[in-house]
Amino acid sequence: MNNITISSLRYLLQGILFNLRERLTGYRREKRIFKKRFGFELNLKNPLTYNEKIIWKKIYDRNPLLVIVADKYRVRKYLKDVLGEKRAEKILIPLLYVTDKPETIPFDNLPEEYIIKANHGSRMNIIVEKTNPADRKQIVSQCRKWLSKPFGLKMHEWAYQKIKRKIVIEKLLRDENGRIPLEYKFFMFHGKCHVISVIYDRFTDIRTGWYTPEWNYLNIRRQHRQAEYMEKPGNLSSMIGLAELLGTHFDSIRVDLYLVNSEIYFSELTNYPASGRSVFTPMSYDFELGSKWKIVPQYWRPLRNGRREGTS
Repeated sequence: MNNITISSLRYLLQGILFNLRERLTGYRREKRIFKKRFGFELNLKNPLTYNEKIIWKKIYDRNPLLVIVADKYRVRKYLKDVLGEKRAEKILIPLLYVTDKPETIPFDNLPEEYIIKANHGSRMNIIVEKTNPADRKQIVSQCRKWLSKPFGLKMHEWAYQKIKRKIVIEKLLRDENGRIPLEYKFFMFHGKCHVISVIYDRFTDIRTGWYTPEWNYLNIRRQHRQAEYMEKPGNLSSMIGLAELLGTHFDSIRVDLYLVNSEIYFSELTNYPASGRSVFTPMSYDFELGSKWKIVPQYWRPLRNGRREGTS
């Protein structure tokens, strides 16, 4: 049995014991973290704020599609199923390689610039640039570490635990100025966009601007420094329409897109933004955004005789 398999089994056992303890204690750890962050008790029986509802989703929502769209590799097929092959291929970032064996990465056949990601989580990526060429040994070692560990175990992020882990390599996008492009994040509730955040200079001087779907600037802040107003992008309506199509099958999801030289590219679908642990300023916006999201257990099951299949 190799080291990766031993590590995986160890993390799996730790996760099972952790989740069992959390269930038996009524999610004591999650509630403690929430109270420390937000200053009031987490209410899982009647969640009101956006963050509370994300935590409810982490613990109780078992929509099978959550696993597929959380997977940075399998989500590509989801796009093709929803949009059709031709339209999906137009917005998907070109895939250069995918593997569960990092030592097979064909460095000699890759372009000068690309991005390496683990498909089963967040904040696991390596950017290879002309000014920062690949350190092959270090990259293989880091990828092996990623593949040896589950993601989000102690955050209750269920969807990530079901993903078959892989390394995904994609083309590195650049805007007309040669920079990493802006990322537009569409917060979807029941198939409709209610707010948009825009990420600027993610890898250098990260800031976020917030807007309504009509592109009215919102004086709010969450994780990052607040950005100043920017002009409305010319194809905003196309991006919103695309986000609404991709968010159709979920009660709440965030659809992340790039805009490069007026061309739209898909970034990812995010089930648990900030894992429900990021404070809004002002805090009243947390309640306002939460009001757009109606919690319906097993919402993804079809209705039959007024009841959802699989419920009593």
